[in-house]
Amino acid sequence: MQISTPKIPRKFLPLIFVFAVLVLLMPRTAKFNYDYKKGTPWPYETLISQFDFPILKTDEQIQAEREQAGNIVIPYYRYSEEVTSSVVKNVQSLDLGKHNSLRPAIVNRLGEIYARGVISDSRVKLDLDYRAEVSDNLIYIQKNKRATQYPRSEVYKVSDAKDQLVASMAKSYPSVNLDSLFRRASVYSVIVPNLLYDQSMTELAHTGSSDYISPTLGYVRAEEKIVSKGEIVTAEVAQILDSYKEEYNKVYGYGAPRVLLYIGNILLALALLVVLYFCIYYTNRGVFEDKNRYYYLLTVFVLVAVITFLLERVAPAGLYMMPYPVFALYLLAFFRKRLVLPVYMVYLLPLLIFCGGGMELFVMYLVAGTVTLETFGHLSTGWKQFVNAAIIFGVEIAVYVGFRLIDAGSLSLWWVSGIRIFVGAIATVALYPLIYLFERIFNLVSVTRLEEMADTHNPLLQELSAKAPGTFQHCLQVMNMVDAVGRATDADVALLRAAALYHDIGKMQNPLCFVENESSSPEAEKYHDGKSAKESAQDIIRHVDDGLAIATEHRLPDQIKAFIRSHHGTTCTAYFLNKYLNEGGDPQDTSAFYYHGQKPVTKEQVILMVCDSIEAASRTMKEFTPEACDRFVENIVAGKEKMGQFEDADITLHDLNLMKNMLKTYLLQIFHGRVSYPKRKR
Repeated sequence: MQISTPKIPRKFLPLIFVFAVLVLLMPRTAKFNYDYKKGTPWPYETLISQFDFPILKTDEQIQAEREQAGNIVIPYYRYSEEVTSSVVKNVQSLDLGKHNSLRPAIVNRLGEIYARGVISDSRVKLDLDYRAEVSDNLIYIQKNKRATQYPRSEVYKVSDAKDQLVASMAKSYPSVNLDSLFRRASVYSVIVPNLLYDQSMTELAHTGSSDYISPTLGYVRAEEKIVSKGEIVTAEVAQILDSYKEEYNKVYGYGAPRVLLYIGNILLALALLVVLYFCIYYTNRGVFEDKNRYYYLLTVFVLVAVITFLLERVAPAGLYMMPYPVFALYLLAFFRKRLVLPVYMVYLLPLLIFCGGGMELFVMYLVAGTVTLETFGHLSTGWKQFVNAAIIFGVEIAVYVGFRLIDAGSLSLWWVSGIRIFVGAIATVALYPLIYLFERIFNLVSVTRLEEMADTHNPLLQELSAKAPGTFQHCLQVMNMVDAVGRATDADVALLRAAALYHDIGKMQNPLCFVENESSSPEAEKYHDGKSAKESAQDIIRHVDDGLAIATEHRLPDQIKAFIRSHHGTTCTAYFLNKYLNEGGDPQDTSAFYYHGQKPVTKEQVILMVCDSIEAASRTMKEFTPEACDRFVENIVAGKEKMGQFEDADITLHDLNLMKNMLKTYLLQIFHGRVSYPKRKR
């Protein structure tokens, strides 16, 4: 017996490809998985540095130093505990003769002096290849893992330290010649600098920095404690954590077995695709059957993912300039809003999962994209697009400032990020025209194109109006009708309006065959006079094939062709079929009276079929009371259902009821009564 392997559903094959791309794009290094905020306790275990790393200055600190320092080099000094301890030990070993009792006081005074710091009397000489001068006013003192800027006046030179020692003790021991005693006992000789000039640190701080501003505050060495469990994350601690995080994500390798990293990437990629799949499934599962739209949706997802991963890896600051809201517009051009928003949220998930500051970026672009979906419909043409860009910028900058405020961050350099956000907002307008390229590549129809097609000044519609004016008026009435029904049933109104105008385009090949055009040539002989019922039916049915031929010639979209093919479905030309049977025709030979189109498969196609029939048949109504309109609509819809025209359509009973109720109301509004004007008596 041959065992057959189950086939993978066609809709999953593209997802497998997208899955492979995501796995290849995902990071190959470990991620710093700690969340922290200034002013809150550190909730994790005590964090110990696993490697040496520089403490990076914030943008605000760099800007302040650039404005203050110009081309002045601020020297770095390392505070030496060893020197301080050595000085104390040396003093304790000195012989002060009869004044040995002064030793504790000398040690105490020197401790106070060395706590502030002692530097050499000699001026620092630069070996740097810079046209710069050493600052006379400021120095950096690196103590433990922090480098802090101090006025030079707050520390002592060696000579100043000697004078300060004598002066501070002279008040307590006025009878002792302290200067003579200290020289004789060699006290002065043990006073040496405990702030040691660090040539390499000074060079490192200035190499590659514009205007000679160091990007670092100091270094944290391996095995040093960064923050303890429960310790409040102050601004200084947060700065060290930020620096550690950046270095960790940049160069630190993955310590666990690599297979675990790959498994993690696979699981996250799978999670993203599962969410994307069910977003489509629960909002518009018909997308799976529309290959072009399905491929387009996945292509945009891959494009967003590629851009996000590359920017995060190469230029994280560029994430603020990326016009993510334009991707919401790329979706809106071809999909309904109920699908666009959840899918757009999935597009943004890589920001949340993989990027530093991901929560801020995710919320900023989610809010901006949501607002854009609403404003774009009103601000999509001409100069109004720049108003839309201004709104996007305003929303994004508001979210950015909000995060800065709750994070207790400084806003002194908000304009730097503001410029990046502004560039991204303008890029939303600049990149939107790519939609026309996508439209051509994937053979899709955008809302913009549908609106252009629905313009009655379109040459093809003008030709229809000239050759078949009655048909053109019928199409206009059907357009108004499907517009009302489409809004009531949450259908694609733009598509319905365009389809209504073109569904009978084939009638202009033989306009006098159709009764609505007879009034344009009242003197002409009636087209169907002298023809058999079968011949007349064939001429009527032919307008569908003629319409498809015209649509192909004028390159109308496939979506419009589908409406031309399905607006009569597989129904019959009832007037001529009944005439044929009444004249004794063979009931078994009636195939010539039936359309050979396809049954409607979408809600929009059902709406057009019903509205087309009701608009045409309403011309025969004698009365337009609520009861008459109710019976009329119910009979038309029931007739279509009886002929099985809705059996393949994606439409619910709820939508059918909404459609019928709207059509009943619409007929009453169109064929309303008028008050008879009384005649004037002479």
